[in-house]
Amino acid sequence: MRRPELLIPASSLEVLKIAVIYGADAVYIGGEAFGLRAKAKNFSMEEIREGIAFAHAHDVKVYITANILAHNGDLNGVHAYFEELREIKPDALIISDPGIFAIAAEVCPEIERHISTQANNTNYGTYLFWYAQGAKRVVSARELSLAEIREIRAHIPDDLEIETFIHGAMCMAYSGRCLLSNYFTGRDANRGACTHPCRWKYALVEEKRPGEYLPVYENERGTYIFNSKDLCMIEHIPELMESGIDSFKIEGRMKTALYVATVARTYRKAIDDYKQSPELYRENLPWYLDQISNCTYRQFTTGFFFGKPSDETQIYDNNTYVKEYTYLGIVGEQNEDGLYRIEQRNKFSVGEEIEVMKPDGENLTVTVKRIVDEDGTGMESAPHPKQVLFIDLGQPLEMYDILRRKE
Repeated sequence: MRRPELLIPASSLEVLKIAVIYGADAVYIGGEAFGLRAKAKNFSMEEIREGIAFAHAHDVKVYITANILAHNGDLNGVHAYFEELREIKPDALIISDPGIFAIAAEVCPEIERHISTQANNTNYGTYLFWYAQGAKRVVSARELSLAEIREIRAHIPDDLEIETFIHGAMCMAYSGRCLLSNYFTGRDANRGACTHPCRWKYALVEEKRPGEYLPVYENERGTYIFNSKDLCMIEHIPELMESGIDSFKIEGRMKTALYVATVARTYRKAIDDYKQSPELYRENLPWYLDQISNCTYRQFTTGFFFGKPSDETQIYDNNTYVKEYTYLGIVGEQNEDGLYRIEQRNKFSVGEEIEVMKPDGENLTVTVKRIVDEDGTGMESAPHPKQVLFIDLGQPLEMYDILRRKE
């Protein structure tokens, strides 16, 4: 049995640190160009440098996405970008375009090259092709079953790694190659600017009745015909561990620190428990299921892992996320008055009960005793706009504890 890494997304330097502290073996991030999450905060070169230093100090790897499908005008910029990254030394580049792959091989051959799921990697012949070009890892297409992944492993060299998404949002287009966004808005999903038209509500207009919008039904269950449930494989760690996968990948480079902490902590414990004892994993399965539901999600599915999904994989009734907790902030350093610094993300008040989420799996219910702004002025409540506050929760805290409120 292989020992897969847990690969966690990060939208910012703050979230990268949370991913590292809450259990990631590796983190993947995007720079300011050439990645498929143009709307994410992404990282400047200095933030990439700081993020790599922080991760490496905790024995965690950092991979950088450069997985757009490039046009001619992109290539010169890619060359310059990789020259900068060569000096920073990330652990790998995630690439889908053969032209970009060739530039990486020329400019920074010492950095591992991983092939993105956007390259439609659906068979062992494709894996062998990329291996011959110098790829260290290939990310499987999300349309593959576990049986197909096992067959790929049986036909490729032992040192060619398989990375597979096991949790997060699913795209309705084949391996994410969607044209809807570009068609509707001129923003190219394959160059990082997806507007997610699959989440929009659609209606039908009959030719002779313009302006009269008729709902689109799919088996009389609703109108969101392109929506997919979110992938979740927390109940199937044993099958994943026995499949020959080298890296368990979590989707979510636009997600909050609360989401990242929740998913990383839950999968970390599930993987470690299974390694220790399958019986321990089965015993703790109710805890994993409870915790994974604490992050924002759109119902759950196992995707294609066990064969072609049924109609139940899609959501037809609505586009609504399930949200059980609100993210309030991350605990920072303690000041001379014994108060803890946070950058507040949502409103909370003195006297309110909130939860402290710790990296080791513990969740503590505490009462907010005191809130002070940067000038030392006491406050009864922390208003919604993001700001730096100092708080007393009546007990010792640690840096990177997550504060949240159950809704």
